[in-house]
Amino acid sequence: MQKMYLLITITNRNDSDEFTSFFSSKEIPVMYSTTCQGTARQKTLSLFGIEKSSKSVHYCIVTENKKAELIKALTREMAIDLPNRGISVAIPLSSIGGRKTLEAFANGHQDDEIENEVKNMNECTTELIVVICAKGHTDTIMDAARSAGAGGGTVVHAKGTGSQYTNKFFGLSIADEKEMIYIVSTKENKKGIMKAIMDGAGPHTDAHAVVFSLPVSDTAGLRIFDKD
Repeated sequence: MQKMYLLITITNRNDSDEFTSFFSSKEIPVMYSTTCQGTARQKTLSLFGIEKSSKSVHYCIVTENKKAELIKALTREMAIDLPNRGISVAIPLSSIGGRKTLEAFANGHQDDEIENEVKNMNECTTELIVVICAKGHTDTIMDAARSAGAGGGTVVHAKGTGSQYTNKFFGLSIADEKEMIYIVSTKENKKGIMKAIMDGAGPHTDAHAVVFSLPVSDTAGLRIFDKD
């Protein structure tokens, strides 16, 4: 059985329908999409008289072979590596809840022969840093992250559904409006970026940020990380 991946693709909102059609044409049976924002500096945006860019995030779960097909097609067919076009990252999954769920996500391809060697998580050179913070503190998070070498990020608006346990230990109501910030980083820079965020915007601050990272096995549209 093949390894499964969560493929996260971030695009301009105006291109959302185009990418949705692309994934449908590749026989992706289940896909989730949401709207979000980029994190360009407000001063830079003001100079050009524009607002923060509107984005869309597309999530789908795919097999190893389908992931390899999509990563290539995103570059060759969708030109995702062009400036401001978008990015895509693949995150290895450790398990799927039930055979029927697996079959739904895999669309009958879960038993295909694996043509590409599956990378061990420890061999991944790119990380997806996920920050969850109180609403309205994205700039604080990104200022801290950039001080440690981070580039841009993507903000997804969310609402928590936690318990009093979280309120007791982190000092915030988990049910309040939240912002989730995705930051793609090299493995070497990850620790410094996460430390800067926790020092400057952690649970002891008004941002109440919590942060974790996930290994990324493959990317598209991130030339800064390409070594070939």
